[in-house]
Amino acid sequence: MCGIAGLIELSGDAVSPVILQRMTDAIAHRGPDGEGHWIEGPVGFGHRRLAIIDLSPGGHQPMISADHRYVITYNGEIYNFRELRAELQAAGYWFRSQSDTEVLLHALAHWGPEGLVRLNGMFALALWDRKERRLLLARDRYGIKPLYVAQQNGRLLFASEQKAILAHPAFQRQLDKPALLEYLTFQNIFTDRTLLQDVQLLPAGHYATLDLRQPNASLERTRYWDYRFREPDRPGRREEYLEELDRLFRQAVNRQLVSDVELGAYLSGGMDSGSITAVAAQSFANLKTFTCGFDLSSASGIELAFDERVKAEAMSARFKTEHYEMVLKAGDMERCLPRLAWHLEEPRVGQSYPNFYAAQLASKFVKVVLSGGGGDELFGGYPWRYYRAVVNQDFEHYIDQYYVFWHRLIPNTVLSKVFAPIWSDVKHVWTRDIFRDVFLTHDNELDRPEDYINHSLYFEAKTFLHGLFVVEDKLSMAHGLEARVPFMDNDLVDFAMQCPVNLKLNNLAEVVRINENEPGGKAVKYFEKTRDGKQILRDVMARHIPPSVTQAEKQGFSSPDASWFKGESIDFVRRKLLGGHSRLYDLLDRETVASLVNEHLEGRQNRRLLIWSLLNVEQWLATTLP
Repeated sequence: MCGIAGLIELSGDAVSPVILQRMTDAIAHRGPDGEGHWIEGPVGFGHRRLAIIDLSPGGHQPMISADHRYVITYNGEIYNFRELRAELQAAGYWFRSQSDTEVLLHALAHWGPEGLVRLNGMFALALWDRKERRLLLARDRYGIKPLYVAQQNGRLLFASEQKAILAHPAFQRQLDKPALLEYLTFQNIFTDRTLLQDVQLLPAGHYATLDLRQPNASLERTRYWDYRFREPDRPGRREEYLEELDRLFRQAVNRQLVSDVELGAYLSGGMDSGSITAVAAQSFANLKTFTCGFDLSSASGIELAFDERVKAEAMSARFKTEHYEMVLKAGDMERCLPRLAWHLEEPRVGQSYPNFYAAQLASKFVKVVLSGGGGDELFGGYPWRYYRAVVNQDFEHYIDQYYVFWHRLIPNTVLSKVFAPIWSDVKHVWTRDIFRDVFLTHDNELDRPEDYINHSLYFEAKTFLHGLFVVEDKLSMAHGLEARVPFMDNDLVDFAMQCPVNLKLNNLAEVVRINENEPGGKAVKYFEKTRDGKQILRDVMARHIPPSVTQAEKQGFSSPDASWFKGESIDFVRRKLLGGHSRLYDLLDRETVASLVNEHLEGRQNRRLLIWSLLNVEQWLATTLP
């Protein structure tokens, strides 16, 4: 796990070593164990190293192939590198190190971009072919590792984080206003935009090439992999699915235990992290585990159940882990917001500051931590979302039903009022089209309710899960910590995509009947169901963790901010969002935004996600566009 950066001077001018140094310095937190630079004329690669596998100088980057044709800078982990190494050795390649970097270098030299589908892991990489004068940029299937690209003023820049691009003194910073509208609609960005003009996020499952031999060279993108959630043509017996899922899950966790440094696991008290801990603890005596809890003294309603320390402690005792905890209070968000916004760069899904503190805690003891991300998105963990659009007349009807639900922040009814100061710059953006376009590449029939459920699973993996991965990468690497996600093992993902929906959702037939025959308010109660999802996963994980955990209602890792924002943190919210010096109101209408915020402060509407997002945007403006 590391940080990468680089630039190509399209004019042919030589890369400045001073500027390349500035770019890698900007992401030094990602790789505190070393740095490296490689420059040849108009091409420059930079690297910051977090040493995880092969701690020797043999893993140093940028790495040059033995024949001196290829140069690579790479961030990530390839969990099947030993199998690929054996295959490449049989093909005649020899190795100087024990690193996965060298395996990746030879794999791309041998198979070209087609070799990307052979990789089981997470990665963002740049490969330069000195002979063909061709650049290859690539990102893993699921988007676990980010890779930003910018082309401006005759120059191509790329990096693990935007701040490395911004470190170039000639880069011109401007807000991407359509991206801001997209974010304040979905609390996410579904396109490849960022909040900065000319800076794009290479999509997951894509690679891009640049041929410097061609005049007016520009990046050409290619999709090499995509999710395909689909009902099997010949489903097997339920018992067969259970046994295969158990085998693949244990295999996935054990694959990701490869490390030459100490490794730990997040332990939230939920099923996904608990199951990973249960399997990992069989291989690691006194496995270190980490939990963030919350001070609930001023919480109310459903937030009174947000602290899961008791459950986490019980599982720690069961699996004999070395357990560490941290308790977050209302003021902790205010304290960390400037640092968090700088590291996060652009706000995405959720209220992420608990993740920042969890990574900070884990980094004091380990360099690698296992995370439970992906289980919900692969196995149907959010039934209340899918049930809203399970019975449809056609695809457009499905879009109409599901799109409205994903208006997480500002509804369409007031969007033009909120964006009144810049409406002329964003009125051409149709967020429904952005939402609809997510499905352009999903190869899925739409005949049955199960097909629409699979459509929803595809959407959430492509957008919500991807946003979670971007956040987790930034906030773990802020502390020099590598976060791994065993649920995103290739074999396990392939299984999940072909697993019948009726094994994931245990109440689908009843919901379909209700939606068909009892429309209206009577269906609302089915949108609140939290035990209906991940049934096959619950059944398998009951072999590893207590039934009290596997049978519990679904609950995310969230702080009680709905209570805090109208209680202990109310003065902070008012000062930042309703005060006279907010940068937000160069872009948004003060009166309309204040009205939405006050709906929460006065207890009339839960706007916690909007308030969090506005706080982040305000901080981002001060940090990035001073």
